[in-house]
Amino acid sequence: MGPAAPHSGSPAGAAALGAAVHAVAGRINALRLPRGIGYIGTALLFIATGTYGVIVGGHVPALATAIQDGADAGARAAGFGLTTVAITGRKYLSEAEIRHAAGIGPGTSVLFFDAAASREGLLTIPWIAEAQVRKLYPDRVDIEIVEREAFALWQLKGKVQVIAEDGTVIAPGEAAPRTGMPLVVGVGADKRAKSIVALLARFPDIAAQTHAAVLVAERRWNLRMKNGLDVRLPELDPAAALAELVALDREKKLLSRDLVAIDLRLKDRVTVRLSDAAAKAREDASKTKTVKRKGSET
Repeated sequence: MGPAAPHSGSPAGAAALGAAVHAVAGRINALRLPRGIGYIGTALLFIATGTYGVIVGGHVPALATAIQDGADAGARAAGFGLTTVAITGRKYLSEAEIRHAAGIGPGTSVLFFDAAASREGLLTIPWIAEAQVRKLYPDRVDIEIVEREAFALWQLKGKVQVIAEDGTVIAPGEAAPRTGMPLVVGVGADKRAKSIVALLARFPDIAAQTHAAVLVAERRWNLRMKNGLDVRLPELDPAAALAELVALDREKKLLSRDLVAIDLRLKDRVTVRLSDAAAKAREDASKTKTVKRKGSET
């Protein structure tokens, strides 16, 4: 084993500690620090301590807001207060909603207004597809927005929402800007709403009787008609199936009959399912015919 290090309480340890302090002091003196460095160091220490306290205490947002408010107050006093906000392109959103998203408040100044950050704030609103923000010194901000159009209603797990043409959810269902909007239902139906609405537009007689288009297994559509009838479309070439349905309805009034479902998934046949009442009536009619035949044979 090597020799033990001298203990700080022993004479040898005290001597070693004194030598170390002397050496450090000598190096500091050799640096020839400028006068007043001690005051600067103390000030920096207080600043660092205060900053650390603000961060640890979670007061950074409040401090940033206070600094921003102070800067805006100074800018307003110098003639750069924001007095005019011109908004163009607004159709569904209120002016108050746009100003809030843009970060514009009663104390905002043009000088310290961040147009880029304002644009990013506007784009967080689902209704807004595009936005431009311009500062015009000394006292004006111009905001130009392009709003998404409400295209259809999308229902999933009982929740109805307004969607744009590209499937973007833009508002809850109760905020729909108009009545009679197409309704699509199911997982993935939001992204494929445009295609089924365009398909139904080619067959206005069918579209007028359709309550909702239901996407099945994200592959094909069922049409729920306003009278409760289900029309099951094939995955491939649903347009041909609808054309056949239009012809059958004209010839046999198929959509007005007492049916539960019309299955168009097979190319070579159309299958219908009667309602319970219609099925029972048909069964009773069949029994009546059988009895009459037996009676005629006796």
